Amino acid sequence: MIRTAECVTPKHPDKICDRIADAILDKCLEQDKNSRCAIEVMGGHGIITITGEITTNAWVDIPNTVRAIAGDKYGVQINVAKQSPEISNGVDTGGAGDQGIMVGYACTENAGLIPNEHYLAKDLCKNLYDKFSTDGKTQITINDGLITHVVASFQGVKQSILQSYAERWLQNIDTAKGVKVLCNPAGDWHVGGFDADTGVTGRKLIVDNYGPRVPIGGGSFSGKCGSKTDRSGAYMARYIALDILRQETEKNKKHREVIVKLAYAIGVSEPVQAYAIVREEFEDGIIKERQIDLIDKYDLRPKAIIEKLELQNPIFLETAEWGAFGNIETNFPWEKAEV
Repeated sequence: MIRTAECVTPKHPDKICDRIADAILDKCLEQDKNSRCAIEVMGGHGIITITGEITTNAWVDIPNTVRAIAGDKYGVQINVAKQSPEISNGVDTGGAGDQGIMVGYACTENAGLIPNEHYLAKDLCKNLYDKFSTDGKTQITINDGLITHVVASFQGVKQSILQSYAERWLQNIDTAKGVKVLCNPAGDWHVGGFDADTGVTGRKLIVDNYGPRVPIGGGSFSGKCGSKTDRSGAYMARYIALDILRQETEKNKKHREVIVKLAYAIGVSEPVQAYAIVREEFEDGIIKERQIDLIDKYDLRPKAIIEKLELQNPIFLETAEWGAFGNIETNFPWEKAEV
């Protein structure tokens, strides 16, 4: 099967917006763990706009928080209100902050336990970003497990240099044979970030989740506190997927994957949907699939999820840089599911 996934660096304009939103959220949580936040950011061509809802006892210097991430050359517009009292009523009683569908996923394809094309695109992107620290993107295509195409575009890096580093990275990948490498395929470029393109929070959802192979519920993460099940539910779904995956210890299984789907109604604490699909491939080629009802197996109330996954702690800026899933060097609570 042919599969492709991409990744972007923290200096991509959409990622800058995600990082700003989560930096503001973290500043609120540092001072008031009960902060309610739903922050949206748009930036481009000299102006960064902060809007959304914040209800908190914290005081946050938003312009300086923005400039600490984006730099000093941008004007900052702020249009932030308190959370609607009608939404607050549903959350105050322990209900979900909105309706929505959340998806979690785990598989045995690599150390990150995420789809391999996504894992490789992220690994290459991190590798190149460590060297160049600019706006950039990577993309990996695999066919039956073998890498066929690598795409890398990085601001301010000569094509020949980028090609050399990408090929060096490929030397450490066992599944790379006869790969076509496309570096800066439209030519070298020097204008990036907000000077080249507009960024918006939540526009890299597939990158922040599991790549295009795995469906997502559609809810954005960045800027949202744990009362928003778009975020907390998705993190819990990943925790459950990992927990189920790690319980499957039989040695005769060649490959396993788990997909978890949750759904909530606004103001209601218990999910309206909670199940997992486990897909197993055995050494003899037989593939089996089964569904598990999760309602009575995990506490899926938003307040319980927030407590279990420590979502009142200021940990979100780090998630906005490279995503919340499959980063084995991080210490996110939802990545540490234990049997």
